[in-house]
Amino acid sequence: MKTQFKFIKYTKLWFALSTIAILIGIGAMVNNKMKTGHFIELGIDFTGGTVMEIKFDKKDDNKTQSIKKAVDAAVAKNTISQITITDKDTYIIQGKTLSNEQYETAKKAIKDSVGKFEEIRFNTIGPKIGATLKNKAFIALTIAIIAIVLYIAYAFRKVPKRVSPWKFGVSAIVALVHDIAITLGIFALLGFEVDAFFITALLTIMGFSVHDTIVVFDRVRENLKNQGRDDTFGDIADMSLNQTLTRSINTSISTLFTLVALYFLGADSLKIFVFALIIGIFVGTYSSIFIASPVLTFWQERKRVR
Repeated sequence: MKTQFKFIKYTKLWFALSTIAILIGIGAMVNNKMKTGHFIELGIDFTGGTVMEIKFDKKDDNKTQSIKKAVDAAVAKNTISQITITDKDTYIIQGKTLSNEQYETAKKAIKDSVGKFEEIRFNTIGPKIGATLKNKAFIALTIAIIAIVLYIAYAFRKVPKRVSPWKFGVSAIVALVHDIAITLGIFALLGFEVDAFFITALLTIMGFSVHDTIVVFDRVRENLKNQGRDDTFGDIADMSLNQTLTRSINTSISTLFTLVALYFLGADSLKIFVFALIIGIFVGTYSSIFIASPVLTFWQERKRVR
């Protein structure tokens, strides 16, 4: 059986590259844990807190320290945890949860100490709500993973040659865990915060990755029907991957064009969400080709199904 490229032949290489990427991410998360107490920087959606975005007439980097000193003096020490200046010359101020009275005090302190400003947005979330959102996010991801395994096992229940449909489902989940681990690792490495939008991005990434993987697995199922006596499962996987490679790459590239444009031209509030999607689409395409099918093949060829 002739194929254009022997993907399965280099299974150890694909696994090694992914292992290195995941280990780097784990290292970054451990480093974050030691420094901040969290494996990955959590936004106020999960920890609770206050975020305020303001804009002065003139941009001045020195204003960040003045803002922090003014609020800490008027409200409480270490009220503000972070101040970020955006490319639109606005100041995003993040800190502890503030009551309405404390919020008004903070605004007055900034105005008296730094100058007049325009309030763009203000949001506050209590710690209990943040913990609830974090738990719900974990539950949502868990339910999604279980549902994917069950769906793939059902969809491939009539796969020929006595190949267990559960192997297709579990192999797809291995690829999903791979995608999520690398995405989390990159965010930990870059020090980006994760919020509710990030969880939405992860669920979207899972859907895209599974869709791409199912396309490959479907070709494997169809090609198994015509499997020759001397053809191994690896030969079938290689043939299927070559048949779907162009489609997978074209679909991913067209999606990435849109996401990159949205990242650079879209609203600042969407940048982290879009960045997560860009990383996830890229890694998901890689895993559907170089992880899911090799895992399925490695598992299946231990029995040498003919």
